[in-house]
Amino acid sequence: MTPNALAEGIRPGRLDEESLLEGFCDVHPRLDPHEAMVAADRCYFCHDAPCIAACPTEIDIPLFIRQIATGTPEAAAKTIFEQNILGGMCARVCPVETLCEGACVRETAERNPVEIGRLQRYATDTLMAAGSHPFRRDAPTGKRIAVVGAGPAGLACAHRLAMKGHDVVIHDARPKPGGLNEYGIAAYKTVDGFAEREVDWLMRIGGITLEQGRTLGAEMTLDALRDAYDAVFLGIGLGGVNALGLDGEDREGVDDAVDFIAELRQAEDLAALPIGRDVVVIGGGMTAVDAAVQAKLLGALNVTMVYRRARDRMNASRKEQDHAARRGVKIVTNAVPVAVHGNGAVREVEFEFVEDDLAPTGARFRLPADQVFKAIGQRLDGAALPELDRGKIAVTGAGRTSVEGVWAGGDCAAGGDDLTVTAVAQGRDAAEDIHRALAG
Repeated sequence: MTPNALAEGIRPGRLDEESLLEGFCDVHPRLDPHEAMVAADRCYFCHDAPCIAACPTEIDIPLFIRQIATGTPEAAAKTIFEQNILGGMCARVCPVETLCEGACVRETAERNPVEIGRLQRYATDTLMAAGSHPFRRDAPTGKRIAVVGAGPAGLACAHRLAMKGHDVVIHDARPKPGGLNEYGIAAYKTVDGFAEREVDWLMRIGGITLEQGRTLGAEMTLDALRDAYDAVFLGIGLGGVNALGLDGEDREGVDDAVDFIAELRQAEDLAALPIGRDVVVIGGGMTAVDAAVQAKLLGALNVTMVYRRARDRMNASRKEQDHAARRGVKIVTNAVPVAVHGNGAVREVEFEFVEDDLAPTGARFRLPADQVFKAIGQRLDGAALPELDRGKIAVTGAGRTSVEGVWAGGDCAAGGDDLTVTAVAQGRDAAEDIHRALAG
């Protein structure tokens, strides 16, 4: 944060250490064994379970819940990990209310679904705490695959390929692996360094080498990777951030929400993080919610999220919206930014109300702001990539791109929904397709 921005009211230490610890504690603590047994007993173990169909990784949810109910959470965890090797993180961050729990029969009948997400966390945490890895590598194949990006898609792809006996080299640009899980999710959802511990646990399969500080287009090219490896998987995510396109957007105090979240996630001392008194977050997705809630937890007095469409059109789930509201975040909908005002540093953001089709109404208002976070989506950065489809890498089948021997998955690939669990499914399925292709 620059000195000018700090002078305008953005400063660290707005809350004491006790308040910070309380605010950033685990938002959904793990079930204890008795709670898990009670929660598991509520499952009907449906034969044609709609929860399975609603899960992008197609975990056999009734089976793993029955395994918990019979006192074998380690077996339940293996059932989960067979489909989703990042099942521990997904149990923490998946929007279960719109996926498995939203499809639960009890949700339909009683508006009180089985706590699938918390049961999944109970099982996976139990097995991971035991320190063992539930899978072993097949016999070596002699094949080498490059995975570009150590996010959810890349990690899932690498693990599945290593299981098949292939040697995998993950190339990643950042100091820590994990991608979105390490840098892009609210700290109160993944406490105690879980993202890093999960990667360490995943790597115990063996056969995976991690090379950091490697960016596609800078330290390596796609052509060079194709020459050096038998196959390439791209899980590079979305590195660019969309701009507002407004006058004054470059004022001090106007920042990208993803950078704020990443800085917070890597901070050793939350009290040292500067935060404004009046914070405005522009956007309506999960990144906007995570930025807004964490700004409030750091001590911002007023935090307002502003989204251009109605509340039911927000990408953030209603559960996340309600969580933000309970934390004191004000949500304004059907409004678009038209100007950023200030003298050097931001002082106000001007908005105009719009109709559902974004037609302007002429009615404008201003919000005081000494800090603004932009969360209006990210874009794919990079040159010499495979063919694109609406700004993302075009794929067919299980992630095949327009370039022979190159697959892609996760946020960088067209057709996804920007969820961790979907990225895992795409990385896993691409790995299976790569294995079939290499087997001839």
